[in-house]
Amino acid sequence: MEDYPRTIQEFERRFSREENCRAYLVSLRWPDGFRCPQCKGTRAVVVRHTLYQCCGCRHQTSATAGTIFQDTRKPLVMWFRTMWYVTSQKNGASALGLQRVLGLASYETAWTWLHKLRRAMVRPDRDRLSGWVEVDETLVGGEEEGVSGRQTARRVWVVIAAQADGPGIGRIRMRVVEDCSADNLHTFLEDCIEPGSVIHTDGWQGYAGLEKKGYQREITKLGNRRKEAAKLMPRVHRIASLVKRWLLGTHQGAVAYYYLPYYLDEFTFRFNRRKSRSRGKLFYRLMQQALNTSPRSYESMVKPFRERLLNETPQDVGLAE
Repeated sequence: MEDYPRTIQEFERRFSREENCRAYLVSLRWPDGFRCPQCKGTRAVVVRHTLYQCCGCRHQTSATAGTIFQDTRKPLVMWFRTMWYVTSQKNGASALGLQRVLGLASYETAWTWLHKLRRAMVRPDRDRLSGWVEVDETLVGGEEEGVSGRQTARRVWVVIAAQADGPGIGRIRMRVVEDCSADNLHTFLEDCIEPGSVIHTDGWQGYAGLEKKGYQREITKLGNRRKEAAKLMPRVHRIASLVKRWLLGTHQGAVAYYYLPYYLDEFTFRFNRRKSRSRGKLFYRLMQQALNTSPRSYESMVKPFRERLLNETPQDVGLAE
């Protein structure tokens, strides 16, 4: 049975104490009773209040071990409030906004927590889109001088797939790609869309050959009708518009392009659950996925991009338009 608070009043009653938060994590991580991560044993004794020692192999673990909460120095109460705040805000939260709401002394802490949560917003085993799916690419970033067509110096290509739900939009998928070559586009489609689906694209040659991979393709050649693209392919253009507005609004356009994939994961998580009647259910889903997401440190998240950042000018770093 899904167990989550429906209102902020219920949330505060349930999760105002550290032991209540930890008990909730235990109930979500081991809904059928304790299971040792090493030997799969089902019997354990509690040592030092928070550790479980397996009666079989004597391996010690906890409700937070191997999750995004591992090694945290902050109370779980604060983590829970962060997750409630992030999921209850329609447009999400920026690191600066989260820092102010929680009264965190460090911007770095707020940034790290949000990026850990973004990594928990994607289930590796999530279902692929199916049925009738609209697909197109869009450029995210500011205007550039001296480039034309599909050329770009510092803007980023994002491929969008939007499943039709009658005249509306069902679930979506997005991915940053280096370019719009057939290799990149076909890989994205095979990862995100079930074979046998109808894929609606424009006339770009990067989509050629989809029929050989088990898809049906419906083509709308835009040609000189680029101004009508939003009417001819309304779903993907609506998503592209919403994503860019969200990046400019919530995040003030200050999103480094090499972190953009994680922001797209957050947008997808929110959009695909936009019809949920209770914000508490989003909190519940995110909590479940957080317990199945490996821990990441601040250093491990920023180290791969540090050299690139040092070699770029401030104008190259953001995606502000």
